[in-house]
Amino acid sequence: MTRARAGVGLKPRHYADVLEGDPETGWFEVHPENYMGDGGPPLAALARVRERFPLSLHGVGLSIGGAGDHDRDHLDRLKALVERFEPALVSEHLAWSTHQGQFFNDLLALPYTDETLDRVCRHVDQVQTHLSRPILIENPATYLRFQDSTWTETGFIAEMARRTGCGLLLDVNNVYVSCINHGDDPVDYLRQFPMAPVGEIHLAGHAEDRTEDGTLLLIDAHDRAVADPVWSLYRQALSLAGPQPTLIEWDNDIPDWHTLQAEAAQADTILAEGARHVA
Repeated sequence: MTRARAGVGLKPRHYADVLEGDPETGWFEVHPENYMGDGGPPLAALARVRERFPLSLHGVGLSIGGAGDHDRDHLDRLKALVERFEPALVSEHLAWSTHQGQFFNDLLALPYTDETLDRVCRHVDQVQTHLSRPILIENPATYLRFQDSTWTETGFIAEMARRTGCGLLLDVNNVYVSCINHGDDPVDYLRQFPMAPVGEIHLAGHAEDRTEDGTLLLIDAHDRAVADPVWSLYRQALSLAGPQPTLIEWDNDIPDWHTLQAEAAQADTILAEGARHVA
């Protein structure tokens, strides 16, 4: 990606809109786990998209914070995708999702301890060595904190990036969700976040819920448009990190192509404004 543009997640229901139309979207992102088969229509469609657009692979299955070592077959399949499609960016989550060979359909929170930091750094190193390239690690959306944590989240992420040389994926919606859930200031979080390694930004919609005592709880649902406070926080992030490739994530209750592209166009407008301020 030669310049910062907004992209969207590529979904099967939009294949025809993308392949038969002339979308103004700057790039597309996919979960590599959905394209690890040996062939078939999804891989064929992805190959056609890649002929026209930059691509990003955003993993959900590596379990960077998991207790066990990485599954070698999974790493091999990921490497094959990277070599075939030559994505501009490869990323994963700061979370865990496996235990004793079992995979969970969640990205689970980590305690921020020295032990966890050593494990995460070891796993990031393994992935980067296997792929022969740096990856980006995304800050999580969280709903609880561990009493055993001895690092702040931003301090943990900064030290991980320093030790491994990985890049960072700044998910602005996750920042907002986590900070509201924990009673923190999202802008203060951004000011403490290590911006130099940031290579991509994510935006998404979130849902509102209430706990039994009536406390507001935000859920990183990816099922609706980006909320106004997140757009405002995005502007703050760009003022600190500079213009970055920005993805609109919409993974549930997926809208029509026009609606999704309108979200990306709004991000592009804000990116252009930020680029003019930098210039």
